[in-house]
Amino acid sequence: MIAFYGTGLLGSGFVRALRKRGETVHVWNRTADKARALEEFGARAFDDPAEAARGAERVHLTLSDDAAVDDVLERARSGIAANATIVDHTTTSPAGTVERVKRWDERGITFVHAPVFMGPQNALESTGMMLVSGERARVAAVRPHIEKMTGKVVDFGERVDAAASFKLLGNLFLMFVTGGLAEFFTLAAALNIDLREASTLFTHFNPGMFVPARVERMLGGDWSNASWELGMARKDARLMMEAGTQGNHPLSVVPAIAARMDELIARGHAKDDWTILVKDAIAPKK
Repeated sequence: MIAFYGTGLLGSGFVRALRKRGETVHVWNRTADKARALEEFGARAFDDPAEAARGAERVHLTLSDDAAVDDVLERARSGIAANATIVDHTTTSPAGTVERVKRWDERGITFVHAPVFMGPQNALESTGMMLVSGERARVAAVRPHIEKMTGKVVDFGERVDAAASFKLLGNLFLMFVTGGLAEFFTLAAALNIDLREASTLFTHFNPGMFVPARVERMLGGDWSNASWELGMARKDARLMMEAGTQGNHPLSVVPAIAARMDELIARGHAKDDWTILVKDAIAPKK
């Protein structure tokens, strides 16, 4: 039997998929109606988190944050059997993950963090990607179960907080892509270009194709042979910000990038390649 805490869009998809595979599932959610809605699919809803956990081989969570995970698990603690495994799919902090593994190890209960790059439909269809990391034996024991929940499991090794860290890295990039697109359309509006028409640029220009080469250039650490000088990139940032302001659609992301450029230019890097923006992450400040 499986206990599942957090039956929002993602959690309910997981629960329905578990039921399709014939699993017995107990569910609990802060908003009780969301848990009860899954009784239509054969799950059993509980008002008490501890009662939901009684008899469960695995306890799965898809909650909001570290505080919610800790709160719900403490409330469920008396019902979690000593031989049960806790599998947390919540996006949480790396530090919080380390603390939870240590805390539950001391209590004799296995805790595994397995965050996801999945939407509700992925959870329902068992597609998408799930991350995992931690002590090898516990990951090996839980892997056959989580593989059924997703299209791909990526194991980041022994480091307890690796899966949590890589989940944040992935979400960071998604934020930058979405933020970049929002900035793109904001500047288009400032320039009085129809937003749908502006999007046609991507039928001719695919910035994603430059990512692998850009990664190598940034991590290589040799910025002296510039393909686009930082000073010239800063000039273009100025033009963008001016156009946004003049068109009554000021930009919000580019000014932060421009400030970083200004910092590096002040340190003498105007003629270096603009990928030097990564400098302080891989080398001490100079």
